[in-house]
Amino acid sequence: MMKSGTEVFPGDEVAVEEEYLASDGTFSSDGKVYASQIGVLDLDDNDCVARVLSPNPPNVLKQGDTVYAVIADIRNTMATADVVAKKGTTRGIGGETYATLHVSKISPGYTDDVSKELRKGDVIRARVTGISPSLQLTTKDDHLGVIRSLCGACKTPLVRKGSGLYCTSCEHPFPRKLADDYGDVKI
Repeated sequence: MMKSGTEVFPGDEVAVEEEYLASDGTFSSDGKVYASQIGVLDLDDNDCVARVLSPNPPNVLKQGDTVYAVIADIRNTMATADVVAKKGTTRGIGGETYATLHVSKISPGYTDDVSKELRKGDVIRARVTGISPSLQLTTKDDHLGVIRSLCGACKTPLVRKGSGLYCTSCEHPFPRKLADDYGDVKI
């Protein structure tokens, strides 16, 4: 059996299930525990688990994470978005990036139609509220919501005007659920 602190590769036998249960970075098969990723073996005697700590772990989203996403589609009661980045990291996201926003999770006030708050192509800052069975987001907080938007007709960047947005070319106002720092965001 290997010792804690040993560098391991996927498929290396690291322990037996009689002594340790598989945990992060490991899996079990036929009573043995194997490494599922490259890293350093950690045999935790207190919890009786074997884990492999990766020097470069994948950027997997979890509940409570703040993310940046682009609205992909709008329906009456739901929007779908493609998550493009996680706040606080420059590394790409591993795993599911297709997310949904239910109409009840967009604004703190009552909203009966998603298109009154978001539009296809809007860039939003959102918080992950669930990861199973699918990635779910919310933009209810003041710091969450649309951070960049273009006019649907002329593609001019929209500017903040009151509580909504305004196209300086078309001279039309647009309602949106805006983040408190709309237009001043650096991802």
